Amino acid sequence: MLHWFDSVILGIIEGLTEFLPVSSTGHMILTNKLLGFEKAPEQLKTFEIIIQFAAILAIALIYRQKILQVFGIGKKHAVKGLSMDAFPKQRLNLIHVALGIVPPLGVAFLFRDYIKGEAFDSQSIVLWALVVGGIYMWISEAFYDSGKIKRTAETMDQISYKQALFIGIIQCVSALWPGFSRSGSTMAAGMLSGLSYRASADFSFFIAIPIMTAATGYELLSNVDQFRSGSIDLAFLSIGFIVSFVVAWIVVVVFLKALQKIKLKYFAWYRFVLAALFYWFIVR
Repeated sequence: MLHWFDSVILGIIEGLTEFLPVSSTGHMILTNKLLGFEKAPEQLKTFEIIIQFAAILAIALIYRQKILQVFGIGKKHAVKGLSMDAFPKQRLNLIHVALGIVPPLGVAFLFRDYIKGEAFDSQSIVLWALVVGGIYMWISEAFYDSGKIKRTAETMDQISYKQALFIGIIQCVSALWPGFSRSGSTMAAGMLSGLSYRASADFSFFIAIPIMTAATGYELLSNVDQFRSGSIDLAFLSIGFIVSFVVAWIVVVVFLKALQKIKLKYFAWYRFVLAALFYWFIVR
């Protein structure tokens, strides 16, 4: 039976992990296990759609003026405190966004039967994704810090079409491999292509908005009967929504302000620890 306490815990986990390179999928599976759900009930699956939408809303509000700028409207300065107030001639536009999101969305559409199947939910697959994704992030950052990669974009407004497409292609891995982490793959890919750490994070968070909106919209349509039946506790949904929104907002703002001190390798270490916990509590 679902309890309001479960709503708070799951909302916190979703808000904390959705945009950080630690795999929200792995965390949600582990959390469900620790909460006593051997297999997520249908109500919980619907609840996860709602709290993911809350996280999307939080990131969309943070980047609201950048969204307006991409569509050619709004002020030329981003949200105060997020360091996106320098706009060179080449500004981020819809083509950049399309190049970053079409590859993973296309792969997700073509392989939707696999993604919805049992293979995608395999716990061992998620476990290996946590480890391999962590190694990928660690090696990418080490290569970036070695100085062998020429940095060509300090802000995401300076990103080239080629860089946006490269990031979009790398995202296909996370679309097919649960636990690999969409944000981790995009940030590491951005650094490998010549974006600064900050530009990589900004672009990763920004293109998450249309990608997650599409994914959440699809899941919402697939589970619309759950909402029509009235079997979902609105109080349970509301608590999770609010918690996820607030936590996601705080996490993204703090992360962007602390980028110079936070390295991808720290998240890689965390992923290795999570993988060990994952194995101990779930797989073995």
